[in-house]
Parts: sequence; C-alpha cells; structure tokens
Amino acid sequence: MTITRSAPLAILALLLAAPVAGQQAYFPDRHGWERRDPATAGMSAARLREAVAFARSSESPGPRDLLEAHWRGFAREPHGQPVGPFTVRGPQTGVILRGGYIVAEWGEPERVDMTFSVSKSFLSTAVGLALSEGLIARVDDRVAPYLPPVLLPAGDGEPGSEAGPAAGGGHPVGLFASAHNRRITWDHLLRQTSDWEGTLWGKPDWSDRPDRDPDTWRTRERPAPGTVYEYNDTRVNLLALAATLVWRQPLPVVLRERVMRPIGASDTWQWHGYESSWVLLDGLNVQAVSGGGHWGGGMFINAYDQARFGLLTLRRFRWRDRQILPESWWRMATTPTGPQPGYGFMNFFLNTGRERFPAAPESAWVHLGAGTNMIYCDPENDLVIVSRWIRGDAVADLVEKVLGAIERSP
Repeated sequence: MTITRSAPLAILALLLAAPVAGQQAYFPDRHGWERRDPATAGMSAARLREAVAFARSSESPGPRDLLEAHWRGFAREPHGQPVGPFTVRGPQTGVILRGGYIVAEWGEPERVDMTFSVSKSFLSTAVGLALSEGLIARVDDRVAPYLPPVLLPAGDGEPGSEAGPAAGGGHPVGLFASAHNRRITWDHLLRQTSDWEGTLWGKPDWSDRPDRDPDTWRTRERPAPGTVYEYNDTRVNLLALAATLVWRQPLPVVLRERVMRPIGASDTWQWHGYESSWVLLDGLNVQAVSGGGHWGGGMFINAYDQARFGLLTLRRFRWRDRQILPESWWRMATTPTGPQPGYGFMNFFLNTGRERFPAAPESAWVHLGAGTNMIYCDPENDLVIVSRWIRGDAVADLVEKVLGAIERSP
C-alpha cells in the first residue's frame, strides 16, 4: 500500500496503528519465547516495575480455594450447586507482551488454573471455525435447522418439553422449537442477546443471576431475540452444546487441532464440562464443555497459553503465515452489540467510548472472566496484558500504569 503526501493525517495514523498481519511480526515458538528488556521494547523499566508491583499488591481478596469461593457466591443462587471441577488457584500472576515479546512476568505463569469466563472466547472461536469450514453458513442463520433432537437428562429442555421421570433419564428433545426460541440465531447466542428459555444440565435460564423478585422468574415477558443483552451462562452452555452437535466431536479436540497446536500452546490446558453434560454422538459419549466456571468446569489454562491466545486475537487470528480464522471473523467479534455496545462476540469486552479503560485506545478489547482473569489486547500499542487473580477495581488502573510505561514503538 502506498501512502501519498496528500493522505489525511487521521488515515495515516490509523494505518500505522493497525495490527501487524504476519509480515515482520514476531510469533513465539512452541518451546521458546523470546524475552526483551523494557527499553528495547520501547518501555520504561522503572514504570513497568511499578505496574507489576501494583498488580502484585492488588490480588483478589477471595479465597484461593475456588470451590469455597463458589459456595460463598454463585451457590446462593437457585440451582447453584456445583456440577463441574474447581481448582485451588495460585497467586496474583501476569505476563506482558510488547511486539509479541515477553517484557514482564510474575507470579506463577506456568500454573494451570481456572479462567472462568475467558472460556467464552475459546467457545466463540470454535463457532468461528465452524463458520470458516462451512458447517455454519452465516451467523445470522437460525440455530434450529442445524440441530437434531438431543438426548438430555430428565428435566432439561424447553418449557413443556422437558424429559420427565417416566422417560428413564431423558429422551430426545428439541432446544429451539418454541415460538420464541426458534427465532434465535447464532449471532444472538454469540452476543448474549437470545433470551433463550429453558433448562440445560439442570440449570434453568432464570436461575443464573436471577431477578430479585422470584415471581418474575417464570412469568416475565420475553423480548424478541436480539433486542436485550443479558449475561447468562445457561445460554452460553447452550451455544457450547449447539457447536458440539454441529462439529459432531468434542470442542477441545477442535480447539487443540485447529488453534492451540498451531499457535504453539502447551498440552497442559484442559476444557471441562459438567458431570451431567454428556451427549450421544455417532454412538460415542461426548462431553459438552461449559463456557465458564459459574458451576465449575470451563477452561483450565496457564498464563503463557492465555498470552498466546491474546496475541492470536491481537494479530486478527493470524499466526505467522497461517490465517487461523478469517479476518472477517475478527471484525464481527469486535463489532459492538446493539443493546450492549461494550460487548462483541463472547467474550470480547470492547472499549467502546473508552468507558471500560479510559486511558486506553477505543480499539482495545479484553477477554474477561471472574477472578479477575484478564487478557487485555491493544493493537495500537502492540500490547497484550495477562493478569490473573487481580481485584476487579484494579484492572483499569493496571492497564493505565502499563500504558504509562510506553515511551515509543517497539
């Protein structure tokens, strides 16, 4: 591309700030990741040390035993009993990349820990892979025509279609047959605007972060799909099941072969579902994974592999000379959702209007989960920040302090 002298400065700045798409970009090898001292990476070593010290001092006050943390929090919800595995987490931990190189690391970055709702970003990636391989034609397609009836545990399904005790543990049911649910598209599920009604793996949709008034749990009027945003893990798990049925194989296998091995991730990560989230596919029992750790399970992963995934999304899903997902998927994933402009595809939390990170460019985004687990991605500054087990109210301050350490381009 040629930039003439008459090109507007705004366009020139935008082009210079665009993420590198493979050319001259650094990507770590599977068994080696180059470190650079901050000065070489265009950062102040003193200010970066201050940012790391701030992160260390801002560890989440919650118990490190994450099952205990669950009992203190989500277990208080209706149907809040844990159904998936939990870990005992490590200390406040982080990794910072500039230009793809490691410029800072602390805590226990090799420790495999829960990542809670950062799992959703891996789930949406699995859906993007299904789209790129033609298993899904368009994200605006309705989900219903893609799925067969599925054998679910007794009590699961849409209202009025649930398998009862007489079914002997369940019978094949549809998940998108009701007048409301049949209008739901893949895009609605990806953006958490579906308002799907039903029960999955023993968790009714209304039981996740329920309204204060119990009288509304089963009786409220359903808005049309796509019109209201609601963060809801039952519906996230529904997307995971739908993607599993489309792929007809476990999503961890899909992710391992098409994403994690190509980007050189370790073999230490695991993606868990629930004790009840098993379906029969082609004569084989397959576990449908969860999209987070709300009731246990989800992605268990170390901070280095989180950083690799963050770098992949920073590079618009390109790794060296391989386009893992079409760049068009990255554009969709980072497009604001109508009812919630700060959200793209799960779990791309956007910086629309610079509301989430006032000190950061509007083009930045973050893969975010409870804990707090954070993968901050900033294409304008060629920056990735992984921070685990940090207080939620300290996240924006950490980003500001790291940005304050930048002195020039890497």
